[in-house]
Amino acid sequence: MPSVAPSPSSIAAAPTSPRIWIIVPTYNERENIGPISEAILATVPQANVLFVDDASPDGTGELADELARQHPNIAVLHRGAKQGLGRAYVAAFRDVLARGADVVVQMDADFSHPVRFLPGLLEPLAADRADLVLGSRYVKGGHIPRWNILRRLVSRGGSVFAGTVLLMSYRDLTGGFKAFRGSVLRAIDLDRLHAGGYAFQIETTFRARLAGARIVEIPITFEERRAGQSKMSMDIFIEAFRLVLVLRLTTLHRRRRTLPSEPA
Repeated sequence: MPSVAPSPSSIAAAPTSPRIWIIVPTYNERENIGPISEAILATVPQANVLFVDDASPDGTGELADELARQHPNIAVLHRGAKQGLGRAYVAAFRDVLARGADVVVQMDADFSHPVRFLPGLLEPLAADRADLVLGSRYVKGGHIPRWNILRRLVSRGGSVFAGTVLLMSYRDLTGGFKAFRGSVLRAIDLDRLHAGGYAFQIETTFRARLAGARIVEIPITFEERRAGQSKMSMDIFIEAFRLVLVLRLTTLHRRRRTLPSEPA
């Protein structure tokens, strides 16, 4: 698995008991948020879950509030309107960093990112072998059991294109199942993150790499959502294509930095 970074000694080791926040963006996910929060907290009991709801008309936000009242490890961030996945994540990153997050995981609410892979996603951070872990469908052991050939080609082709243009060797740049060390998100200028969808996933990995993060991939199985409808559209693919070219043109002479150590 590829890794880019300065030596591990340049970054403080993870705390013995890290504050883990798992961010779950929602829009019309009322059927999923109860089961997904229950599964997350059963798998990683020490974690906290932040639902980020974009004023879902199906009542997702209200149900999330009820779950938060019932469980101290669940919180909700409400946004006034649907503004895109990227903006939801940026708002959530700010929120959990303000709460003192040491580790930040992002994942979908629809079980397409199976909860059983969370311990494997967190392990490289806990072992101080990585600062950003990508859940990868395209490394050895990764699977997408129900996709047709066209969907596979589009997804894989997007990662190959982005990796080639941005000089990154990671095999899955468009996936949304990721775990960040808090220092990575603090080193990234969140105000510069404006993309949504696939483009946001490419952009955050690229900027983490520029910031000096050690990045590894672990295999996951990507499964079809259990309930609700997919938010994917052709506009998301077009945005990703444009963003990759813009990132390359605007960072031609940038060099990777070293992440600062976490404060004691």
